[in-house]
Amino acid sequence: MTGPDAAAVTGAADDAERANAEKAFGFWVYLMSDAVIFAMLFATYAVMAHRVAGGPTGRTLFRLPHTFAETMLLLASSFTFGLSSIATNTGRRPWTLIWLGVTLLLGLAFVGMEITEFRDMVASGAGPDRSGFLSAFFTLVGTHGLHVSVGMIWIVLLGIEVAVRGLNPQVVSHLYRLSLFWHFLDIVWIGVFSIVYLPGLI
Repeated sequence: MTGPDAAAVTGAADDAERANAEKAFGFWVYLMSDAVIFAMLFATYAVMAHRVAGGPTGRTLFRLPHTFAETMLLLASSFTFGLSSIATNTGRRPWTLIWLGVTLLLGLAFVGMEITEFRDMVASGAGPDRSGFLSAFFTLVGTHGLHVSVGMIWIVLLGIEVAVRGLNPQVVSHLYRLSLFWHFLDIVWIGVFSIVYLPGLI
């Protein structure tokens, strides 16, 4: 192909590559802004951690086996998402969908355990309005749980997209962004476990 047609094709390819690069940059900016939000929530919790107003403390509220199980679920979901990414890179659409489904189930189990923990705390009179410590705790952990819930909705939508459109470059790009988001949430949870739960049990 030569002449105007070749130039048009080359221009279209360049435009598509430029648009993809802009989307990738925009997503990284979003992740950085999310990191800033969580950093502020961690800082707020650090300030409020000992302001219990005579109410319950982490020592009396937190259950290490429960939180450890949550952590294992989220770490496992990060591993299964990695397996999904490997399947995507090798063009195995069925396995991409299978591992996305397993990741979704693990995420559902994690959120279910988090909701159970919140429900039990509120039922025992340790709601977010009880003290500064509990307000900061519910805000930080709840924000993370909300992000995981958004990630699960995203998994469902991308699973449908993979099933319908296959593993074309645009779909693979979407899956890559979702994987960054999901692994980011895993890292944040390690911070929650290390900064919120473990010191609260000491």
